Amino acid sequence: MRTMTETAKKKRGMPSSFTILLALLLIVAVITAVVAGVSGGAVTAAKPSDFFTAPVKGFADALPVCLFVMILGGFLGMMTETGALDNGIAVLVKKLKGREIWIIPVLMFIFALGGTSYGMCEETVPFYALLAATMMAAGFDPLVGAATVLLGAGCGCLGSTVNPFAVGAAVDALSSKGIEVNQTIIIALGLILTVVTTAISAVFVMNYAKKVKADKGSTFLSLQEQKDAEEAHGAAAAEATKDVKLTGRQKAVLWIFAFTFVVMIVGFIPLADLNAGVAGFFDNGVYDADGNTITQAWSAVITGLPIGQWYFDEASTWFFIMAIVIGIVGGLSEKKIVDTFISGAADMMSVVLIIALARGISVLMAATGLDMYVLDAAANMLSGVPSFIFAPVAFLVYFGLSFLIPSTSGMATVSMPIMGPLAVKLGFSPEVMVMIFSAAIGVVNLFTPTSGAIMGGLSLAKIEWTTWVKFALKLIVILTLVSMVITTVACMIL
Repeated sequence: MRTMTETAKKKRGMPSSFTILLALLLIVAVITAVVAGVSGGAVTAAKPSDFFTAPVKGFADALPVCLFVMILGGFLGMMTETGALDNGIAVLVKKLKGREIWIIPVLMFIFALGGTSYGMCEETVPFYALLAATMMAAGFDPLVGAATVLLGAGCGCLGSTVNPFAVGAAVDALSSKGIEVNQTIIIALGLILTVVTTAISAVFVMNYAKKVKADKGSTFLSLQEQKDAEEAHGAAAAEATKDVKLTGRQKAVLWIFAFTFVVMIVGFIPLADLNAGVAGFFDNGVYDADGNTITQAWSAVITGLPIGQWYFDEASTWFFIMAIVIGIVGGLSEKKIVDTFISGAADMMSVVLIIALARGISVLMAATGLDMYVLDAAANMLSGVPSFIFAPVAFLVYFGLSFLIPSTSGMATVSMPIMGPLAVKLGFSPEVMVMIFSAAIGVVNLFTPTSGAIMGGLSLAKIEWTTWVKFALKLIVILTLVSMVITTVACMIL
């Protein structure tokens, strides 16, 4: 077993997530300059001004997410100030005494359900800090908490079934080209991918958690990361060793806390679109011919949009209101509520900057045309290959493209009108092509540094991106091979 000192030595001098993103931004700028000369005008060389303004433009592009993260910081700060969060985690761990390990697969499959149904990704950011603290209190480390969130939701997105941001956008793009898609096949393949990859990931994380609990020196975290995690989440772990009881106010705060997250999750799920039978409950309201509201949907009173149509502006509004409610119920004074919220939001600025910089890389590639140039070249490469080669090569193509376009909806919109007709022309199933796209970008979004959700979430858990890659690399290789095998078999059969 490694000692913590040995771990620290191996991690000494490891670049921070911020440094890595800056380096990637510079590399992309250099690549555009090189490719511009041979692309025939398809790619424009990035100017110095493009490089320097990319983070700012990335911030503007990711503004709704950044604002959501800042308000979330205020919300979590309010929870911490009431003492309900730390004490609640301690009580939960005591009740699970001896069975803490099983919280990992249960939560991972819950997150996977969110990923496969509505593309739960950025919405997972609030859970990183919460589960980092919970897993530390249970005797594990923050890496277990981050892995539970990231791998759970990530494997669900990998095997998207009705996810509107992945398969929904892909099917819509194919429909625009006159290609009909069998949704039953997509759902079946998505379920197979989701269940298999989530089960593999759960076993992987549980094995690591057991090692860490038995020997703290087996952690992948450096001493600095352990120190940062202790400062951020150690209070909950310390409370778990005490005889903690929840006060009446704290119990009420925890119920409000749970209710807030449930409403947020339901708010993001397009339930009326997924199931017409509940459309009446999630009513969109009544409008006249000019689009003016006659009768507002009951669930749109607070945010202006009904539950099921929320995005980050609506989620930010909801968390802002509930943060104030929690402060009042928790017995905090007006001044304390204001100070606590501001302090919590300020703590998130490092996360916001990381998200903005990650988005800036995508903005730079789109502005120079590098993303579309690579996509066209990849499509040409796939022409005329047999099915047992087409599927794995298509997977690898999407794997590479996903670093350029980490957005699933963005990738579906720009790539499916090219890759879908190519698959049909070669006699392959368009449904399998949709799942190749979903699985490949899903695997990449388990570790790509251009994902604001990953970089922001890991920052909340006090884990460097390099540590995450070192921890998850073996699993990512396994998930890649498993996904390639499943989609290749499907391509040969269908």
